[in-house]
Parts: sequence; C-alpha cells; structure tokens
Amino acid sequence: MHATCLVCTLKRSPEPSNAESLAEVVLAKLREEGVTTDTIRLADHQIDPGVVSEAVSDGDEWPAIRERILKAEILLVATPTWLGQPSSISKRALERMDALISETKEDGETPIAYDRVAGVVVVGNEDGAHHCIAEIGGALNDIGYTLPGQNWTYWNKGPGPGEEEWLTTDDKDWSISTGEACAKNLLRTARALQ
Repeated sequence: MHATCLVCTLKRSPEPSNAESLAEVVLAKLREEGVTTDTIRLADHQIDPGVVSEAVSDGDEWPAIRERILKAEILLVATPTWLGQPSSISKRALERMDALISETKEDGETPIAYDRVAGVVVVGNEDGAHHCIAEIGGALNDIGYTLPGQNWTYWNKGPGPGEEEWLTTDDKDWSISTGEACAKNLLRTARALQ
C-alpha cells in the first residue's frame, strides 16, 4: 500500500511548512502500518494552469506529479487556509486533477481514481478548516476518490491574526489524535477497496 501527500503550502523548500508538519502526523501513522509514503511540496514544482494531464508547456512538471499520484492507493492533500479558503496551489492541483474524471483504468470503463481513497489536512491561524475540507473533499469525490468518514485533521488558532501557528503551538493533542484517526480510516477503507 502506498500514500502520496500533496503539500499545498505557498512556501518553497526548505522553509518550514505548517501544512507539511501536520500532514506528517497522518503519514507517520500510515508508515507504522506498513504503508510507504511520498510527499510532494507543490510549490517546488512548475505546475501550469489547465485541466489536462499532459504538459501545458515545456517546463510543466504536472505529468510526473500525476504519475506519483496514480501510484498511490491513498492521497492526502495538505493545505494552509488563506482568506478562509484552501491555498491557490491546492486549487491548481485540483484543476489539473480534473482531467482524471474522464480517464479510465485498463478496462476502458472504470474511472482511474476509483478504488482509491483521499484525505485532507488543513492548518491556519484563522477559522475556515471545515470549508477547506469540504471544498477539497468535494473535488476529490467528483474526481472519483472514496472519502471515508473523518478523512481529515486540522489545526487553527481561531479568529484574528497572530504569531501562533501549528509549528509553534503547544496545543496539538486534538489535531494529532484526529490525524491518527484519519490515517486509520484511510487505511481501513483503502484495504477494503483493494
């Protein structure tokens, strides 16, 4: 079993990412259960706008990212919250994944994302986590992914700007416990679909 995580932070490596750090809670739990994992920080790659699987330009790295996504039975999308919404990078990835809706498995009939599961990780210093989960989850469901119950975890500071964020808070217990539950639910459902 394999899981791929799309980290949709606006930060390029090696800058620390809150979204990637919380996603690692889910990925670590999956690895404890024997799942191999792959993390792709999308800000480190050129992803052209579009709704196709093929390269849009010579430098477009989406086709290689798509291949890594399709190697996984479990997909995790991790995003920060900006203006109460998922990051623009997460939306870019979902737009490119739109092409998967019309792509099929080798039988020529079954949509390519069927029999795969997806989960969502959200961080932010203001509210909006449930909106982000709903937006990303709805898109992934349209694409064909199965979404088990509680396929998410999140952390947010609450209303108002401030210095506190996931990487600096001491208040992590709830997010960690829901992240571990998310991993278990994703894995159980992925195994059932296999």
